[in-house]
Amino acid sequence: MTKIRVAVIGCGSIAKHRHLIEYNNNPHVEIVAVSDINEARVKETAEKYHAKAYTSYEALLESENIDAVSVCLPNYLHAPVSIAALNAGAHVLCEKPMATSREEAEQMIEAAERNNKKLMIGHNQRFVSSHQKARKLIEQGEIGKIYSFRTSFGHGGPEGWSADGADSWFFKKDQAFIGAMGDLGVHKADLLRYLLGEEFVEVGAFVETNAKENINVDDNATLILKSTSGIVGTLAASWAYTAKEDNSTILYGEKATLRLEDDPEYSLIVQYNNGEVVKYELDGIQSNEDGGQTTSHTIDHFIESILHDTNPLIDGEEGKKSLQVILGALESVETKRIISLEK
Repeated sequence: MTKIRVAVIGCGSIAKHRHLIEYNNNPHVEIVAVSDINEARVKETAEKYHAKAYTSYEALLESENIDAVSVCLPNYLHAPVSIAALNAGAHVLCEKPMATSREEAEQMIEAAERNNKKLMIGHNQRFVSSHQKARKLIEQGEIGKIYSFRTSFGHGGPEGWSADGADSWFFKKDQAFIGAMGDLGVHKADLLRYLLGEEFVEVGAFVETNAKENINVDDNATLILKSTSGIVGTLAASWAYTAKEDNSTILYGEKATLRLEDDPEYSLIVQYNNGEVVKYELDGIQSNEDGGQTTSHTIDHFIESILHDTNPLIDGEEGKKSLQVILGALESVETKRIISLEK
């Protein structure tokens, strides 16, 4: 069978530690080309994967016959580069957050539809074993009605992992658009929508830059969210968890409490209100601390959706809904009001 010809645009850390490794491990993929404005970085990457190097993504899209593209660039470039790749006839896997505005997200979705191509957003938390098991338990009615939740995603900041360290684009508002809330918070907004199986209708937020110097994006954010059925809870995103990464989610239900990625040994613990406790030893969530994110299943799912012509789990519409939670949080901070997301 002919392999899917893939290009990776942006050769920073997420490309290096996830996209390129997972594409390389997929038997249905050939990495044809890579692009990055850093000439030394793109040449090194191209040599490693026996691909062609480009310092211009436009030249890559014009010169190469590409089936699929990963967009691993600063946030402000997600929409224009994804749209260019879709218009060039490639399926697109774009890193999160998918865009910097609702309008950009809608333009990406329109480009995918017009060109009859897949658009997937890299919300890898949906593929974590404990999260998938929790969703099944919820769907089966195992914990009954859900009343509340709290979720947190925090670590010491991207400077320890980003290709450019302390000079990373993550800290620059003109390139990142938002800080910890866009880097980490949008992941948890997407995860909660996936677990609860319903949308958020209201959001209030507090956002601060109080942990790092010489940055102009948020490094701490706390959101209060309300879902369609009245489930309320909190979402925290932070670059100030300096001792240890926290990527936990707790759901409080009528029959049980679910603790996801909250225990060092068991990735899912179910505490029933009759005193019974069930501990699931599943594949742990991957983190930067562990030195890689090489089997997130994100890339494999994207490739499968192309091979079998199926809709990816996180398509453009799903990506847009998760982005809108974060955009609503920003509006809440600016207006000091609770924001309705039913627009």
